[in-house]
Amino acid sequence: MKTNEGCSCVEGLSRRKILKAGISAAAAVAMGQSAESFAESQTERKAQTKQALRAAGTRAIDIHAHYYPQTYLDAIAEDGKRFNATYRMTDKGFYTTTPAGNLGPLPVKIIDLKQRIAEMDDNGVAVQAVSLTTPMNYWGDADLSLKLASVWNDGASAAHLAYPTRLVAFLTLPMLYPDHAIDELNRASKLPGMRGVYLGTNIEGRDLDDPLFEPIYARIEALDLPVFLHPLEPLGGNRTKAFYLSNLLGNPFETAVAACHLIFGGVMDRYPKLRVNLPHGGGALPQLIGRIDHGWEVRPEIDHAKMPNPPSTYLQRFTYDTIVHSKPVMEFVIRQVGAERVLVGSDYCFDMGYDRPLEFLEQIDMTSAQRKMILGDNAARLLKL
Repeated sequence: MKTNEGCSCVEGLSRRKILKAGISAAAAVAMGQSAESFAESQTERKAQTKQALRAAGTRAIDIHAHYYPQTYLDAIAEDGKRFNATYRMTDKGFYTTTPAGNLGPLPVKIIDLKQRIAEMDDNGVAVQAVSLTTPMNYWGDADLSLKLASVWNDGASAAHLAYPTRLVAFLTLPMLYPDHAIDELNRASKLPGMRGVYLGTNIEGRDLDDPLFEPIYARIEALDLPVFLHPLEPLGGNRTKAFYLSNLLGNPFETAVAACHLIFGGVMDRYPKLRVNLPHGGGALPQLIGRIDHGWEVRPEIDHAKMPNPPSTYLQRFTYDTIVHSKPVMEFVIRQVGAERVLVGSDYCFDMGYDRPLEFLEQIDMTSAQRKMILGDNAARLLKL
């Protein structure tokens, strides 16, 4: 069984955040800054972020934010019993156990829309495009997979209806069952607030160029819906269990592997209008694209008749979020793929994301036009907001 307990975002302050805040405060005091002055500087920083947004003249849109409707968690507990799935709420947060892995503790704010909106207001985020995350809905049989997908989709649409100007959603599908998936795609795509489709980087071990998924891609393309990928079952096995390497290294490489299956497997050519967002700045793909191009030139495993153009030409077929945690890396990604393909992401509310996604962008060297695109214009165009 896979476990994801390390990727929790505990209600309140985690030990790491307490230490980080303590170190920052201690550094401020060491430099002669009082605690009151430090608090004032934090408030001023928030004000500067909001002022920068007003100057850019655009709504900040977060493309990468996770949400669990209470109805979805209840469905795991009730309908998932025959798969030994559980959901429980504690004073430390809630936990889920499924064949796809264990998760928790997670904070109530990932369920509670009022807390979410309050944090968005505090951070200057105008709109979140919410999506599911682990344990997804691929681990059950056909009936359960469809049930979990439909319950999440209905719950996400209800969240949009509660906050129609603040929340939109990426629908989820029972991908291992194409007939069910297409039926649910046709249904859920008509729900208020739905703006795209959310897929794992692999589906219970099946890569994204598996022929099983072809009719689903065809329908997604016909509906003109963007696809948002997210790492599942990251690479590495036992070697990445230590030090949380399964996420630190596994997730970005998992994204790159998924993108390469879409490229080398011909999916992007067979569906030329399909638009796919790669999380975490594209993972390892932008950094390794030169090596991947070289392999395309010299390796006999690659059929050039099916893929006449080098992999780097496909970088323009994807969009990318800003969750890279590095100024130089973010600036590299912008140069590599173009600012018109980069969108704000937070990974709300996991500890490997950003508490304040817009503050990260303030340090990035780019033009005002590029900043405006990344803050919201690109996402507004992609999501048809």
